[in-house]
Amino acid sequence: MLRKYFVCLILFFLLFTGCSKHGYVNLNYPQAPLAYLPENVQTIAIVNRSLTREEDKRGKVLESIATGEVAGSDRLASDECLKGVMDGIEDLTGIQLIIPQQSRIYGTGTRETPELLDWDLVNEICEANQADVLLVLESFDSNSDLLLSTAANQVNTILSGEVPKPKLPGRIRMNVQSYWRMYDPQTQTIADHFQYTSFMTFDAVNGVPPITALPETAYMAGQDYIHRFLPTYYTVRRNMYKKTKGPGKREFEAGFRRSEVANWTEAIEIWKKLAENGKRKTAGRACLNIAVGYEVLGDTDQALEWAQRSYQDYDDKLGRDYAKILLRRKSLEN
Repeated sequence: MLRKYFVCLILFFLLFTGCSKHGYVNLNYPQAPLAYLPENVQTIAIVNRSLTREEDKRGKVLESIATGEVAGSDRLASDECLKGVMDGIEDLTGIQLIIPQQSRIYGTGTRETPELLDWDLVNEICEANQADVLLVLESFDSNSDLLLSTAANQVNTILSGEVPKPKLPGRIRMNVQSYWRMYDPQTQTIADHFQYTSFMTFDAVNGVPPITALPETAYMAGQDYIHRFLPTYYTVRRNMYKKTKGPGKREFEAGFRRSEVANWTEAIEIWKKLAENGKRKTAGRACLNIAVGYEVLGDTDQALEWAQRSYQDYDDKLGRDYAKILLRRKSLEN
């Protein structure tokens, strides 16, 4: 008996949702980039300053052992960081990235931020490569957090007088800290600077992350930087009508089916005829759907006009609420 009750409840739910007069469409709303390039910048030279001189490598190796790095791995991974920027910049229209012949400059080799580059050197690199600005990976450092925590737990166990039990982590989180500066030789100012720690988690094999873990995390760090100059998007839901009653019912539903396959132009044409000749309720719903269609097509002005019409002329409450949303959108865009 109980089983039959649940079956009937599920069937009722499916019938209710399937017969609902409302449908919806998801839209991607753009958000402004977090950062902007200086005006008139078309060419960017990029160099890696995160490396150390050969004579400084001993200190760096000691640090690598202490932080769970593979000695010398940052040297290769930092170049992957630059590659992440190079691939990401393809989404910036009209911007070209150049790797100069002098693509590496010595820095601290740690998370310590180096002093500013000499402006004569900045000018020299930009002029030699006909670049408008110079982007520099000033510092780059990595470690594996969970590997460190496991080692710390083992040390604490020893200090407490207990016998440590061998325990290898099953998951390891790589982190890469990168610091970027963008030098503008025309104004001799820092056009942008950004420090960020990027994280990626990997399955460990015998307590060791896969060989690709650090390069992948470094590549993502480069992507994280350049994506600051790209617009981002968030998803919003727009309610609309998928059916009506009385004359025009079939035409209305035919318009909705076209919207489901993104044929908005034909859907709008069908709904416009119903908005002009349909009954009051049908016309109001058609106006609302036309408004949604125009917003999907990127015409916010037309969308607002039709949403207002659906409420002003036909008292459609959904149109009233939608018009307020569109007015708020236009105020943010202006």
